[in-house]
Amino acid sequence: MATSKTFVSQSQFFSTKTHFRNTPARISSSSITYVFHDLTKPPHGFHKLSLPLNLKPSHFALLSNFNCHGTIVRMPSICRASVASSDTIKDDNHNIEKPMTFVEELRSVAMKLHVKEPPKEGGKKKTMAQILMGAEMPSLDGYVKFLVDSKLVYETLENIISNPTCSPCAELQHTGLERSGALANDLEWFREEMNMQIPSPTAYGITYACYLEEISLTNPKAIPCHFYDIYFGHAVGGRILGKKVAEKILENKELEFYKYNGELSEMLQNVREKLNVVAEGWSREEKDQCLEQTEISFKYSEDIMKLIIIP
Repeated sequence: MATSKTFVSQSQFFSTKTHFRNTPARISSSSITYVFHDLTKPPHGFHKLSLPLNLKPSHFALLSNFNCHGTIVRMPSICRASVASSDTIKDDNHNIEKPMTFVEELRSVAMKLHVKEPPKEGGKKKTMAQILMGAEMPSLDGYVKFLVDSKLVYETLENIISNPTCSPCAELQHTGLERSGALANDLEWFREEMNMQIPSPTAYGITYACYLEEISLTNPKAIPCHFYDIYFGHAVGGRILGKKVAEKILENKELEFYKYNGELSEMLQNVREKLNVVAEGWSREEKDQCLEQTEISFKYSEDIMKLIIIP
């Protein structure tokens, strides 16, 4: 059956049919690596996909203050995911057709970005996570920069979610996944116990924070995608990476960043349900515009993660 398309922008389109669990079937792209997500089944691992994202931090991001209401990063429309959905899928238990939930759509799009790119000249390409975890000695200074940038991004996202003007975010408050407080404690530990001077955020963290502030005003329904990518990515893959780094440079110390007050699996399931509630009543176009933020989120997050191996 032919599937009609609704153009979301000049460079991407999605099927107007309801998404099902076996979609999207194909995402084709070419040139940047991405890592970590809601990987709930072993082996977790990180995977990589080249994406057409030649995004550079704007010169404004080099400023030391965080006033993002002057010059704002203008992100191009970059999601070129062509979603080809089949008409039905059978439920294993009841043999009935069942549409995807919004969280399942978020995960499906994200997982397509985890697929490894085939080697171009033979040999096995490494994913970003393999590079980071395989590094003989990650940079301690770089790791602290990563934590500083992460703290800025989490603070920005948490402030947006707590803002009553961001109506799609009201359901996402006080989930137990918030990380800015834990990161503040970790950075204080580095200052006191490791006698390290805590740096200002880098251009990468500032650029992402400013982008989040901008879309919270211009396209607030895009925020749940970044929420999902950031919080679920850290809760699963990010914790694996953190453990590997701690083994190599922190004598296995577990930072507060990787600890949660409560049963993590239950908190994640609770947030999945909240995200589904957030998208109730959204049109197919509104959902697709949210889903297309996945590539942007991955790009920014990878830039920040690369700091771990930069001296």
